Amino acid sequence: MTTLKDLIIAAANQPELVDGDTRHKEAVISVIEAVNSGSLRVAQPDHDAPDGWMINGWVQQAINLYFRVAKMEPIEGGHLAWFDKIPPRTDHAERGLRAVPTALVRYGAYVEPGAVLMPSFVNIGAFVGRGSMVDTWATVGSCAQIGRDVHLSGGVGIGGVLEPPGARPVIIEDGCFIGSRCIVVEGVHVGTEAVLGAGLVLTASTPIIDVRGSTEVITRGKIPPRAVVVPGSRAKIFPAGEYLLPCALIIGERSESTDRKTSLNTALRDHGLGA
Repeated sequence: MTTLKDLIIAAANQPELVDGDTRHKEAVISVIEAVNSGSLRVAQPDHDAPDGWMINGWVQQAINLYFRVAKMEPIEGGHLAWFDKIPPRTDHAERGLRAVPTALVRYGAYVEPGAVLMPSFVNIGAFVGRGSMVDTWATVGSCAQIGRDVHLSGGVGIGGVLEPPGARPVIIEDGCFIGSRCIVVEGVHVGTEAVLGAGLVLTASTPIIDVRGSTEVITRGKIPPRAVVVPGSRAKIFPAGEYLLPCALIIGERSESTDRKTSLNTALRDHGLGA
């Protein structure tokens, strides 16, 4: 029996299969409906995976194909108007989701009931867990995975990814506090209850330097659970001279006495950096 996954993979290799009334087109629509309902995710926790997460690259392929399937249509909301292929979700009230005016969740994204959306944007394929707040002007990119009880502070930019298939989306695990104007992109994985200081930029190539011991430890792409991380810089020599390049500094660990809903200042004060 041909599965949805088989049909999507075949159509990804031969996109014209979704043109017209075909079973491949229906497969694409079914996958997006499942992502929209929360029954299917681009990435999901998996204890058997090396880093605890399984990436469903074929779901990313289905989202890409959906842009071929969907039609451009007028979208209206009061005096506001758009012209796009994917409408915003309008079922917040019936699902128990608090969404302040101008909070936009695109069809094909799933935000669990109990989350709070200030004026913000959640793109197709993304997942946001219950108890999380997406604060003012924060954006959650396509396929990004935001856990439960997470606070994305004002202006946070969570990057999206749709290709290549199987590319890791940004993952923010449960209980994290992401400080104002942070940028997290290129599949960076932020561990449970970590705290990111305001203005921190994390890309796949950003050096993450643990300075808690007598010798620095440098990694990339992943913030350990409960780590307190702030922006830093380090010198690098170029032919034109020596310049400072951005990095992330792990300066401590969230204390047991710090409430999971702590403010950034409280977490930083524990390590002598608060106001």
